[in-house]
Amino acid sequence: MTYVIAEPCIDIKDKSCIEECPVDCIYEGGRMLYIQPDECVDCGACEPVCPVEAIYYEDDVPGQWSEFKGYNVEFFDELGSPGGAGKVGATGKDHPVVLTITKKPESN
Repeated sequence: MTYVIAEPCIDIKDKSCIEECPVDCIYEGGRMLYIQPDECVDCGACEPVCPVEAIYYEDDVPGQWSEFKGYNVEFFDELGSPGGAGKVGATGKDHPVVLTITKKPESN
């Protein structure tokens, strides 16, 4: 099991979770962040610091964002498991579906 980053992260990328992750398994895409499932140690340090509540334990992802479990895994199909996001830096890439998602502006 692992943690998953869902839709609320798109176009936000606060990165508080990156600072808290003890194993450097949160990678930066163009529009959102992704957790490398083979590198995540399930510590949960990332979840409470996310200001938009986008991070969930795999079994707890809300139904409307359940596809993000696959998006997080598939994001690493090409990248693999490089052994730390710091080595890679911002990828500038995203899962193809994430590229198509249009978010509604938040009302004040």
